[in-house]
Amino acid sequence: MKIKIFLGIAFWSLLLLAGCNRDDISFESPTQLLRFSTDTVFCDTVYNQMRSETYAVKVFNNEDKDVLIPRIALEGGSGSLYRINVDGKVGTSFENVALRRKDSLYVFVEIAPIANAPEAIAEDKVVFNTPAGEQKVTLFSVVQDAEYFIKSDSNPNIISENTTWTKDKVKVIFGDLTVAEGKTLTMEKGTKVYFRKNSGMNFAKNSILDVKGALGDEVIFRGDRSDTKYDTLPANWNGIKMDEATVLNMNYARLFGGNVGLQLKNNTATINNTIIHTFQNAGIYGIASNITANNLVMNNCGEADFAIAGGGTYTLNYSTLANYWNLNPSMNATGIYASNVYQNGDELFSGNTILRVNNSIVYGDSPEMISLTEIANGGTINARFDNSLLKLSASSSFNPIGDNIIKNEDPKFQNYYTQKMNLRVKADSPAKGKGINTTGITASDIVGNPRGAQPTIGAYQ
Repeated sequence: MKIKIFLGIAFWSLLLLAGCNRDDISFESPTQLLRFSTDTVFCDTVYNQMRSETYAVKVFNNEDKDVLIPRIALEGGSGSLYRINVDGKVGTSFENVALRRKDSLYVFVEIAPIANAPEAIAEDKVVFNTPAGEQKVTLFSVVQDAEYFIKSDSNPNIISENTTWTKDKVKVIFGDLTVAEGKTLTMEKGTKVYFRKNSGMNFAKNSILDVKGALGDEVIFRGDRSDTKYDTLPANWNGIKMDEATVLNMNYARLFGGNVGLQLKNNTATINNTIIHTFQNAGIYGIASNITANNLVMNNCGEADFAIAGGGTYTLNYSTLANYWNLNPSMNATGIYASNVYQNGDELFSGNTILRVNNSIVYGDSPEMISLTEIANGGTINARFDNSLLKLSASSSFNPIGDNIIKNEDPKFQNYYTQKMNLRVKADSPAKGKGINTTGITASDIVGNPRGAQPTIGAYQ
């Protein structure tokens, strides 16, 4: 026992001696300039009263000594729209910040505009003052004025009167926003509708959504994160659901980045000159509905660009349905999916389905870009494809009916990647000159080019 006590005393004595001999850390003034991971931080577009996500600047000490940075501060001081976090503390100014030799530290940045902040470009700088010189990192963001629709226990978030939205303020929706039965929501050109995660819009029976976009001044539906990376990511918001006997009139709109773009149930919809892309499940899901689409462009939807079920009549004219989904290889990623039956719990729709595809392209990575599922006693699927380019697998049991069908020829899109999506076709595309003369809405393509005597198949001339 005495030996154990002696060894224990000896062990702790050695530790104490080692601790006493350890050199004290001393911090000196920097004699060299600091190095940064970036000289400019571009924050995403933000809206009044909403914080941005957090961005990071890494600060490096290249010297072979521990240094003390005398001051790190926002140039705009306490009046800045930005806030920084240095060494775990939030504020606008910090003094005597320690940085070990050959080490680094993070300065975290966010912007949080106050209520009624003017719509403008917000710029500030993080200033680093050292004896070696003053250095600055520029902060840059765009602040937009916004109107909020927030669902809560005390606010069901319902539009109960006929309402018109304009582009004067971004509309930001938290939770579900519902348009009441029989009411009309009109969206004028340039309107922007942004959704928080798990948010969407619902239209009750007999209500109307009238989207009046214009070329170059489209109506936008997307998630509320405007950083560029979110342009190519799905599931940032839920989608738009329209109940039975509702009406959708949509011209020059862009929808992207959600779960299901448009879910249309037992209603009537006319969709013109619209781009829908990057949805986790489907861009359009029509259930027992009557849908006509002209100059429609779709891409990058996990299950299908255009899905229909439970009967109804569906017509696609001069449309481009590409699908190059690559986020989850287990998903079907078809261009068109059709079933004569729709069932969700006790809810059941079934009946005859009429599908007409004219002067359109249905093409993508999946070997089978058209999937028709006809369930016994659920009605028939009557599908016809005229003057269209389709991709089908060599082993497909589906033999499309129609005139002038082009099978399995690459349409030669300019760029089908979502980051720079350009679904125009190249000059040597097999879709060139293969359409038929047209009048009305499809006499011009989605960007206003006249189709002329030799129209190109798809949404773009």
